[in-house]
Amino acid sequence: MQSKPTFRATPVTIRTPASSANLGAGFDSLGLALEIYDGYAAQVSDEAGLDIQVAGEGAEEIRKDDKNLVIKAMNRAFDHMGGKPRGLSVRALNAIPHGRGLGSSSSAIVGGLYLARALVISGQERLTDQDLLAIATEMEGHPDNVAAVLYGGATIAWLEGGVGRATPITVNHRINAVAFIPESAVATSSARKMLPDEVLYKDATANIARSALMVEALSNKPEFLYEATQDLIHQEFRKSAMPKSFALVQKLRSAGVAAFISGAGPTVLALHTGSVTDAQEIARAGGSSFATQILGISRVGAHIYSPN
Repeated sequence: MQSKPTFRATPVTIRTPASSANLGAGFDSLGLALEIYDGYAAQVSDEAGLDIQVAGEGAEEIRKDDKNLVIKAMNRAFDHMGGKPRGLSVRALNAIPHGRGLGSSSSAIVGGLYLARALVISGQERLTDQDLLAIATEMEGHPDNVAAVLYGGATIAWLEGGVGRATPITVNHRINAVAFIPESAVATSSARKMLPDEVLYKDATANIARSALMVEALSNKPEFLYEATQDLIHQEFRKSAMPKSFALVQKLRSAGVAAFISGAGPTVLALHTGSVTDAQEIARAGGSSFATQILGISRVGAHIYSPN
């Protein structure tokens, strides 16, 4: 059992990136960090109690008590490190859309764990990255998004004995993204219930080959992004929950763009290696049904942030 931790007296501010999971063929295994960031600041207090304020995306719906996902993650981390502070003040500024397949819950979970660790002197010794990933995977239910949020860039994630594991991939500097974000949300739990219990052998084989190809496409050969993002085992089954998103994927792919449903959807993500003008041309494909964001790949994961 660890000794009680010593907490920092000064506040800590961190940022966590958005993330896209699956990337087409790599169901529950591939993740990509994107340059949309949620920000969290916290300070411990000698006065007992919790003070939490939330601004930005989802601020009206997010709980402001110990059921808040960031706070739940912080408490898990404090328990792992040997004890909680008497009081805690937390501020959240959210930019990642909620329920759109861009990893908002993973950002909150990793953000809470990382923030708690940063508030503890020698926190990284008490809560290693592997410990953090394991807890985050347990809380989220799968490791792909949380791995990308933690490490940045792209990640390969898997379960080993039920424990989340991951390794980063350095993303080729030419690769950027366009996100097509619809107004309506789709709950991840609902989207997962639409998946079949079994898939055809030939479809599984095709996806395995393409997910392996995606690793090479992301790191060294972006010219294979289109082939590598083709999926046969999960997107089609979710079509009825997000028909406009699915139609957009088909429209983009028919034009040779490496597009796919981001995570559980309904956001569509397109990867490209073109100029800003090319990205703007891709973005126009969304029409009035989607809010589009031209994004870079976040080369860093969760990190301590200083605006100065």
